[in-house]
Amino acid sequence: MPLLLLVSLIWAFSFGLIKQLGLDGTFVSAARLGLALLVFIPFLRLRGVAQRTCLALAGIGAVQFGLMYLAYNESFRFLKAHEIALFTLTTPVLVTLLADAFDHTLRARAMLAALLAVLGGAAIYARAAPSAATLTGVALVQLSNLAFALGQVLYRRLRLRQPALRDRNVFGLLYAGGFAIALAAMFSRDINAILNTKELLILLYLGVVASGLGFFLWNLGATRVSTGTLAAMNNAKIPLAVAVSLLVFGETADWPRLLLSGAFMFAAIAVAEGWFRAKASES
Repeated sequence: MPLLLLVSLIWAFSFGLIKQLGLDGTFVSAARLGLALLVFIPFLRLRGVAQRTCLALAGIGAVQFGLMYLAYNESFRFLKAHEIALFTLTTPVLVTLLADAFDHTLRARAMLAALLAVLGGAAIYARAAPSAATLTGVALVQLSNLAFALGQVLYRRLRLRQPALRDRNVFGLLYAGGFAIALAAMFSRDINAILNTKELLILLYLGVVASGLGFFLWNLGATRVSTGTLAAMNNAKIPLAVAVSLLVFGETADWPRLLLSGAFMFAAIAVAEGWFRAKASES
């Protein structure tokens, strides 16, 4: 578990650092994915992997990392870092709903979790009509969550069909697909980014440490803990990111609304993951 805690803390700082950058979202996405790709290239081992599988992996990466990062980084134009961190809590709920959709089933638990997540998002803006910019930011975060969730579901289904694949050997293909999409989006804009030392260091942290080293250490740590611990640690970065954004980066928040929103979203995760049912069966 120490590795998972370390990575959660690394990721918790990413939200505030991206907000401080103030750079174009497509540029940040392309830079981060390009740096992460460089980290994973040495691990690529594609001998015996069919071309169709390689293309499928790149396509999944285009969605899970490319589209996800593009929407995620763009949302920083409209929301505070701690709000973005909180709204990413809906990802596990979306994973459950998408998995059900692919299996042609619809579980009431998943629908209840989705409703609780929606209430959690609404709670943070209670008594205050959100602006168009705020709603745009929320929509971008949810698009990011959807892309990340869809990528996870598709990757899992592909791996179940091809159990001989080793994740480390093919993971670079996902980043290659994501980088291609982000690069295309960046070139569609007129960007003239001249980075100072601080911005360069932040991008190196986000690409090499948070994305590259972070995902590698997470996968390593995941093999050393139970399934229940891994599920709980998947969302440990959220309260950490909110705390870091407020306490380290000096953001302000309406604490009652923030806590209410967080309570709804954590309840959504608990319902989606079946925590209540698991606790009842244990007692």
